[in-house]
Amino acid sequence: MSEEPGPSDTQPQSQSQSQSQSQSQSQSQSSSSSSSAPQSSSQSSSSSGSGTLSSVDTIPVRDLSSIPEEAEDPEEPPPQPWGRLLPMEKGFAMHNCIKDEYWFGRDRRCDYSFNNALIRKSEKYASYSKKHFRIFRESGIPYIEDHSGNGTYLDGQYMGQGKKLPLANNAELALSVPQNKVFVFIDLTVDEQSNLPKEFKDKYLISRKIGSGVCGEVKLAFERSTCKKVAVKTINKKDFSSTDRTNPSAEREIEILKKVDHPCLIKTVDFFQTEETYYIVLELMEGGELFDRVRSRSGLKESTAKLYFYQMLLAVEYLHNNGIIHRDLKPENVLLSSNSDVCLIKITDFNQSKILEEASLMKTLCGTPTYLAPEVFTHAETVGYSRAVDCWSLGVLLFVCLSGYPPFHTHQGINLSIKEQITQGLYSFLPSIWNKISEQAKDLVKKLLVVDPEKRLSVQQALQHPWLQVSSSVIQ
Repeated sequence: MSEEPGPSDTQPQSQSQSQSQSQSQSQSQSSSSSSSAPQSSSQSSSSSGSGTLSSVDTIPVRDLSSIPEEAEDPEEPPPQPWGRLLPMEKGFAMHNCIKDEYWFGRDRRCDYSFNNALIRKSEKYASYSKKHFRIFRESGIPYIEDHSGNGTYLDGQYMGQGKKLPLANNAELALSVPQNKVFVFIDLTVDEQSNLPKEFKDKYLISRKIGSGVCGEVKLAFERSTCKKVAVKTINKKDFSSTDRTNPSAEREIEILKKVDHPCLIKTVDFFQTEETYYIVLELMEGGELFDRVRSRSGLKESTAKLYFYQMLLAVEYLHNNGIIHRDLKPENVLLSSNSDVCLIKITDFNQSKILEEASLMKTLCGTPTYLAPEVFTHAETVGYSRAVDCWSLGVLLFVCLSGYPPFHTHQGINLSIKEQITQGLYSFLPSIWNKISEQAKDLVKKLLVVDPEKRLSVQQALQHPWLQVSSSVIQ
């Protein structure tokens, strides 16, 4: 049965329609691929299947660009911490404060739990509460609130259960007893490091002041990559230099100091400088200064003084053998490794004269002359002086360690100045104190406090003195 013709087959075409169709066919053919063979009119007519061309036949095909993938929302930057807790005690780790509230304690459900293997080994662990304290923010201000049974201490101040206090930048937090310092809080909304060299800021995070002296102040700092604690000494160049320019020779001397390697000498870790300031990164000692130890006890036991003094002699002997004269030996420059009587000591601030200008340094040191040798006053402006100046200072140090007071002072009606007492070698042993001290110890003091440097004991001779040959505990 034959198929009936459709409407398009029977509908008549006008001349214009015919011409239009012919033009459309021509356009369609011209738009075909050049690789196709030319078509005859009959082929063209039959290819339409009806007499009317579809839109596919009439509209030239164009390549479309690839459909774009659905655009992803840009990732939001991670929230930035507003505070940071840096660890002061083994077992505790750095903690960034991002949320508005954090709980700290032994409970494992606390945001920061003390329940880890290292902290559990500590004898103090039992004194920590399940919820010891919390840190939080109100109206952008950080606070700490005590929830413990045995106490939380903020910068040495006992807080009291339920009490909250503002948490200042560089505040120290201690648990149960004020000596058990576990964290330093850094307020990251406060920029106190803008004046530091970029190289320093990239490597260290500076914290609170832990000491000061005539040559500058010392601050606690943390190595960013490890959270290791270090000490950073800052020295204002204007106090010791006639120029504000950077000093290449200072960097050379620091490189020499980095190679100094003795268990009783503070290790120089790093060095930075700007046009105004030196930054010397040093090994940190946790036990504080010998000065504070002697002052708090009004002198040391003779056995303890012997232990410390023996280590001082070994350190100074090493310096002298390496061509370094300290020239500023005093209790503030002798640091202790712990609060125990039996501990390692380390001498710091050696070789400063190689970094600072000689005249300025000596003028500064003479402002506090208690430990300076007589020849520093009498010959400094005319001739140089030898390593014997350190031996005199060691004699003063030993005197102070044994008695708790300096040999040269202006108390008790003494009319001579300290400089006059030193240059004349005038001092005395108060019977109420020195009668308890051995004759050998007093003999060593006398042989070190000799005005004539040629007759003064050397470090090597002091090490051979009978007082140090008597059996005593010495840290190897």
